[in-house]
Amino acid sequence: MKVRSSYEKNIEELTLLLMYLTAWDDNGYIEDEIGNIKETKIKNCWKGYDFDVLNKLTEKGLLYPAKYKNKSVTITKDGEIIAKKLVEKYLR
Repeated sequence: MKVRSSYEKNIEELTLLLMYLTAWDDNGYIEDEIGNIKETKIKNCWKGYDFDVLNKLTEKGLLYPAKYKNKSVTITKDGEIIAKKLVEKYLR
């Protein structure tokens, strides 16, 4: 088992923070746990970040998995909650 370094943790946190700070509100469609699709407000951001970091954030449930080759990605509600805590941690 590989131990995650504080460096990797910081990169993930700062990437999520930057994504949140540069995100825009949009109308979108989210699929729930049982496959129902519903319209809702979402936060989109450009995914011009390291793909390994984006994959880790997706695995943690902080970003929705990309289904298409979009240039943007959607932050999950959990991702928004954590990002708001990161604003307090790094910017206050």
